[in-house]
Amino acid sequence: MIDKSKSSLSEVLSQIKDGATILIGGFGTAGQPAELIDGLIELGVKDLTIVSNNAGNGDYGLAKLLKAGSVKKVICSFPRQSDSYVFDELYRAGKVELEVVPQGNLACRIQAAGMGLGAVFTPTGFGTLLAEGKETREIDGKDYVLEYPIKADFALIKAYKGDRWGNLVYRKSARNFGPIMAMAADVTIAQVSEVVELGGLDPEH
Repeated sequence: MIDKSKSSLSEVLSQIKDGATILIGGFGTAGQPAELIDGLIELGVKDLTIVSNNAGNGDYGLAKLLKAGSVKKVICSFPRQSDSYVFDELYRAGKVELEVVPQGNLACRIQAAGMGLGAVFTPTGFGTLLAEGKETREIDGKDYVLEYPIKADFALIKAYKGDRWGNLVYRKSARNFGPIMAMAADVTIAQVSEVVELGGLDPEH
C-alpha cells in the first residue's frame, strides 16, 4: 500500500545533507512552510542553496534559516523588502551569495526543470545587467535571453490538504510556486494542515 505520509519531522528531513539545493515555496510568508524550515534549522545542515521568491521576512521562516547561518546562496526575485533585514545584513557582510531572477523567469526556470527542458528563451531581462554573460538570440524580430532550468535536490512546500499518495490542494495565494517546485525537485516534502483519505480531495480544486 502506497503511503507517503510521515508523522516524524526529523525522519523526513534527515535526507537533507550539507550543500543541498532546496526550493522553498511562498510569496513572502504566504504559503511558506515555516515548520519544515524550523526542522531544517534543528537538523543543523549548512552550505545550502535556497531558491525562493523572497529572501526572508522579519525573523520568520526563511529569514530564521538565514540567521542560523545555514545558507550559502539565495536565488530569488525580491531580496530587498522593508523587513528583509536579516538577509540584508548577511549580504552586506559577504556571508551569503545572491542571484536575482525576475519573478516570471524564476517560475519559468523552475517549470523548465520539472518538464525536463534543456533551457528556455525569454525576453525578460534582455539588455539589462541580468542578461550579462548569457546567450541571446533574435527570434521573429524580438530579442531573447537563454535561461537554464533550476532543478533542486529538495522542495519544501506548504499545502492545505494532502492524502497518503502525495496529492495536494492549496488555499488561494498560498499555492504560488508549490506545484511547479514539486515537479522540479528530486524529493518534495510537503507540510499540510490536514491529511485526508484517498478520494477526499476535490479533483477540480
